[in-house]
Amino acid sequence: MENVKIRRIGAMVLTAVWILLIAAGLLLPDGELSESERRPLEQWPGITGQTLLDGSFMEKFESYSLDQFPLRDTFRQIKALFHYYALRQADNNDVYLADGYAAKLLYPLNEEALDHNLGRLQHLYEKFLRDSGSDIYAAVIPDKSYYLAEANGYPAMDYEALFSEVQKALPWASHVDLTDCLTIEDYYRTDIHWRQERLLPAARRLCQALGVTPPVETDYYETLLERPFYGVYYGQAALPMRPDEMVLLQSQLLDQCTVYDHESGKTVPVYDWDKLTSKDLYDVYLSGARSLLTIENPNAATDRELIVFRDSFSSSMVPLLLADYASVTLVDIRYLSTDLLGNFVDFHGQDVLILYSANVLNIEGILR
Repeated sequence: MENVKIRRIGAMVLTAVWILLIAAGLLLPDGELSESERRPLEQWPGITGQTLLDGSFMEKFESYSLDQFPLRDTFRQIKALFHYYALRQADNNDVYLADGYAAKLLYPLNEEALDHNLGRLQHLYEKFLRDSGSDIYAAVIPDKSYYLAEANGYPAMDYEALFSEVQKALPWASHVDLTDCLTIEDYYRTDIHWRQERLLPAARRLCQALGVTPPVETDYYETLLERPFYGVYYGQAALPMRPDEMVLLQSQLLDQCTVYDHESGKTVPVYDWDKLTSKDLYDVYLSGARSLLTIENPNAATDRELIVFRDSFSSSMVPLLLADYASVTLVDIRYLSTDLLGNFVDFHGQDVLILYSANVLNIEGILR
């Protein structure tokens, strides 16, 4: 008899919880954005005769109900903890934790993606750089897993094959090895990117190759941002992690540089303080994802110019390469088609640096 009472009480509690959750789902306003996942949430799909007949309403409603479920982030974290610790799964959403760092499984090497992306760079060379008189340099930024995966029993892409293929495909560039300038400590724990305050050795390696003045540690002072940095892997893993701290390297030279955003037509500082409230704090570096930027350095030691073909990693690296350059143009051909580039950039013998992360080179069709 006692067991029957316990089961009834349990059923009543469970029913009450579900009623409360349903009521909360009906009464609470729909969220628009998942801060942890950095993506918009599905909104009410609306009902029409057509969407009911073709089944699209139920498909969209399923996504809507999952996105707008009350305490969604709490349940995501409970699920992740259960899978990661109780079921002993090696990763959650392809994100794994090792040595206190979150990283994404980057395996295997996607040869088709690499061929496509290197083909776009070859097209770039043939269309704009072959006869420009430019000195061209290339470097691949290793992913966190280069330093983390194999040492902790996780599969990793064949990085040596990646580096070799890049060198073979771009014989017209001088290749710069950054792997021995970095360690896992040079990356954020919760994010894909590297930490600017740890980049001076890698920046000096690049400056040495470019033949310009390398950054000197005493020229910079560190500024710790008050807002904690929850990186992209924090939301994807859905596991409890301490946020990172973000430290900017500032200097008198950088304070006097200006950045022209060709998309918006606005001039902003190297560090965009308006981005302190952005959902991605990394946007503070050169205003985040932008297809075309030009940095002007009025105190440059020379009249040399630099063009950087880049992804988001360069946003925190390029400010450390500026001392000798009067202007630096940053081009992101993930957003700006190579075929249209001649409408915006005049190639006339500038130094050229091709700086891409292993992550980007392993994504099919990402370079346009």
